[in-house]
Amino acid sequence: MPPRMTPQDATATPLNLAQKLISDHLVSGEMIPDSEIALRIDQALLQDVLGTLVMLELEAIGLDRVHTQPSVQYIDHGLVQADNLNAETYLFLKSACERFGVWYSGPGNGISHPVHMENFGVPGQSLVGCDSHTTSAGALGMLAIGAGGIEVAMAMAGEPLYITMPKIWGVRLEGRLPDWVSAKDIVLELLRRHGVSGGKNSILEFYGPGLNDLSAMDRLVIANMGTEMGATTSVFPSDESTRRFLTARGREADWQPLAADPGCHYDVEEVIDLSQLVPLIALPSSPDKVVPVSEVVGQPLHQAYIGSSGNPGYRDFAVVSSMVKGRSVAEGVSLDINPSSRQVLSTLIQEGYLGELVASGARLHQAGCNGCIGMGQAPAVGRNSLRTVPRNFPGRSGTREDSVFLCSPETAAASALAGVISDPRSMQMDYPRINEPDIMVVNRDVFTAPLPLDQARLKPLQKTDNTPALPILQPLPDRLELPVLLVTGDNISTDDIMPAGQRVMPYWSSIYASAPFTFEAVDPDYAQRAEATRHLGGHIIVGGHNYGQGSSRENAALVPRYLGLQAVLAKSFARIHWQNLICFGALPLTFIDQGDADRLAQGDSVVIENVHAQIASGPTLEAEIVGKGMVRLHHGLSERQRELLRVGGVINHLKARQA
Repeated sequence: MPPRMTPQDATATPLNLAQKLISDHLVSGEMIPDSEIALRIDQALLQDVLGTLVMLELEAIGLDRVHTQPSVQYIDHGLVQADNLNAETYLFLKSACERFGVWYSGPGNGISHPVHMENFGVPGQSLVGCDSHTTSAGALGMLAIGAGGIEVAMAMAGEPLYITMPKIWGVRLEGRLPDWVSAKDIVLELLRRHGVSGGKNSILEFYGPGLNDLSAMDRLVIANMGTEMGATTSVFPSDESTRRFLTARGREADWQPLAADPGCHYDVEEVIDLSQLVPLIALPSSPDKVVPVSEVVGQPLHQAYIGSSGNPGYRDFAVVSSMVKGRSVAEGVSLDINPSSRQVLSTLIQEGYLGELVASGARLHQAGCNGCIGMGQAPAVGRNSLRTVPRNFPGRSGTREDSVFLCSPETAAASALAGVISDPRSMQMDYPRINEPDIMVVNRDVFTAPLPLDQARLKPLQKTDNTPALPILQPLPDRLELPVLLVTGDNISTDDIMPAGQRVMPYWSSIYASAPFTFEAVDPDYAQRAEATRHLGGHIIVGGHNYGQGSSRENAALVPRYLGLQAVLAKSFARIHWQNLICFGALPLTFIDQGDADRLAQGDSVVIENVHAQIASGPTLEAEIVGKGMVRLHHGLSERQRELLRVGGVINHLKARQA
């Protein structure tokens, strides 16, 4: 077992890098795995479709000025302006940035994660974001954690971020990547080994000689998709690769070296020999269904998609440009190019790579999330789409009956040229090894800086009917006698709970307008049934393993809570969704005997007596399935979390404390 450590004695023990970062930001608790700790947060990241809720939460708690510096609001998800809603969201968010002291990055600047690294990321600092892929900034040596928006709002209000102290995985990279194998294949190998929940409550810390040939943006690819394993975050050292990245963007002064101490301990040891990796691909419809590309060669292809936060680097686009130079995309295949940032797009233009892409028949889209979140570039039903995005959950592409594979840019480009899924090693050309230019195009005038406090206080929020005030949530009752309204299987994602895509996402800023879409892909009648029972005490949901995996979207907890959800009984929970339920006053419980989950059916009634006394007396409680007997359940709540349930969630807690 690792030694128990506190900030006072941390310097006496060799620490790994993750422990150093945690120790530097530790407000309370001890660095003992599975205990609750509180972290001081330096920076905050918001994206638009969830940032709207964060801004409404800041208004609800009466915040005057954010404490995290910088805090940055990005417009990167809701870029399709099919009607007035997204454009009005931009206006609301810009006014909220002016009111609360937040930087504003407007539409077209790019995806929050690479843009934040390019312009605001600082090695050694902590970052929390209302997007699960906030972990991307671990590539710079940051302690970067994705969370529900309400926890981001708390951090922006000066509160610490509470997490379960993770186990630290030491992932040693050895060797050198072969030709036609790149960073995406490294993280797909980890998913092949450990699955979508294998890294829960863990930090993946990468070290070893294999790092020498991985650029900062290569590392971002890996840190970004560590969250698909359920990891709390991923961490890389800050070294010469980090320094080159910051120097190329005129920010060398923000660099500092960071690394683990010699002789440090890891809770889990992992080794990846990069020289033994081959091109890999995740089959539909989960990031962990990973096989060698060679096993699916020859399958038909409809679309190849390059970009997203999963492969946002200059190299990722330039290598595809080099592969298609002088060639044409196969007939019937759409090669979609989705630049990650204005900076990357400008440099690709400057260096001549964009012209080769366009000449080959590729389609160019604006810098942003776009197809990754179903906001454009949706494929035809049942047709194979190869994508460099982080996730391939059913329907996430914007097409419910989709067939999305996850792969590297090399595999996607080789397949687009061949017209069928292809192993990039079959390309009859030398592998293009591409480095970033020593100087990247930089124009920071595209960001709007925060106003001085005296001016900010005069700024009203530009609210619309689609940005109504949040609902007032009631405390968890002391006696629950509730119907089971829904029973789900394993790996229910937040995409399943609250759909994304062009049809639904413009309504995310309104809990009331988005409510009818809740669980529609799992049970299209759920929202109607929930609304019918909302004023009768609410309901319970029964889930399988890894309930709530994927995106950090807090509306996947808040909207069901508004519809009357009081408790979720599951075999296991994904980390962020578990915390989101608590933050909005819903009780997450796991079955001690997981066979008990199979005893419950939709329509059953569950009774829990003396709820608050039971959860205060220990980590377990008893419930009755009416007519079927008793079950034992585990809650794992800290004293702080029990208090949140008692008062009806974080917003009620903060308002009461301020009053």
